[in-house]
Amino acid sequence: MADDKIQQAKLRFGIIGNDPQLERAVWRALKVAPIDVAVLVTGESGTGKEFFPQIIHAFSPRKHARYIAVNCGAIPEGTIDSELFGHEKGAFTGAVATRKGYFEEADGGTVFLDEVAELPLTTQARLLRVLESGEFMKVGSSQVQKTNIRIVAATNEDMARAVAQGRFREDLFYRLSAVRIKVPPLRERGNDISLLARKFASDFAGEYRTAPVSFSPEALMELTRYRWPGNVRELRNVITRLAVFAEGELVSGERMRAELPAEAASYTPVKAGAPGSDRYEREREMLFNLIFRMQEEIEGLRRRIEPSESSARALAPHGAREDAPPPSAAAMPTSLVKYRPIAPGIILPHPADDGVIPVTPAEEIPPARTLEDTERETIRRALARNQGRRKATAAELHISERTLYRKIKEYGLE
Repeated sequence: MADDKIQQAKLRFGIIGNDPQLERAVWRALKVAPIDVAVLVTGESGTGKEFFPQIIHAFSPRKHARYIAVNCGAIPEGTIDSELFGHEKGAFTGAVATRKGYFEEADGGTVFLDEVAELPLTTQARLLRVLESGEFMKVGSSQVQKTNIRIVAATNEDMARAVAQGRFREDLFYRLSAVRIKVPPLRERGNDISLLARKFASDFAGEYRTAPVSFSPEALMELTRYRWPGNVRELRNVITRLAVFAEGELVSGERMRAELPAEAASYTPVKAGAPGSDRYEREREMLFNLIFRMQEEIEGLRRRIEPSESSARALAPHGAREDAPPPSAAAMPTSLVKYRPIAPGIILPHPADDGVIPVTPAEEIPPARTLEDTERETIRRALARNQGRRKATAAELHISERTLYRKIKEYGLE
């Protein structure tokens, strides 16, 4: 496909960047657009997944029919069937009139199901029937109706894991993912970060008639080094703050560092496809989403295993004088090593060079937390910080309210 068509699509939908991974995603969307198959768009939250269903619809034969975007994670479980399939009058309390669902309204067009992994299992079964035969029934009706729609779905979850955990139907997963498009995270897009930063600064200045901010090379380097867990959405927020409080200024590297969260400011990019990149992604999701939220507990544990004079005396050989010089490092038994923290929750042993360094007795060290324990405690603390407000808690944890409700019930945090 010609590069000019890719550039045309990027210009039409305001997609900024020249990263090869991004352009490949646009190319795949354009390539599959004329072919009426289901598409699954994957990528982290805030990467701009919503643009790709629009590209697919705009360059497809359905472009003159309706395009409806549905956020599956924002619709309560009790009403999502009614929203998608419609309902008959009197089907449930409050159903005062017959209502068309999105699948009926979009007949002949495209329905975009965002956060599709949040669909309840019962709704998944009904959606599978629509994909297989185009048939559905309104809530409270026994009459089968037909619809001719194309479904494009998107998710930021690991769908294979959701299937393995029984949260998503395997047959529906394969129906939805005839073609998959992966949107790269911002931290892997290199120079696109600088392009986006300048674009957001220019847009803000034009909209609010203010003097635009500019960025020093050091500031742009800080943007590149940051890991961007919130991706493009988070970058826009950072530039908006700078545009407000540093109007017309040249932003220095120090000023930029002050705007970025310190616990995640240092990041070494891993190139897509490089050895270990898949493993890195799995570890990053676990470490940054969970362990960094438990930093206080980890720091407390680290302080408990710091060398202390009392434990040194407890581990000294029986009968040794308190004023006796410590043995050399070479004479140390392998069990007496000094552990040097290099990152929260990660320690590497190295030979001590300042004598016998005791470690805390095993019975004084708390058992390691499981992933479930860490997640439960993270959610509990976030709920406490937000006075039990679930919407604010879900926003802080970067998850949907539906997922938060499920986790609260699963961990008994009502």
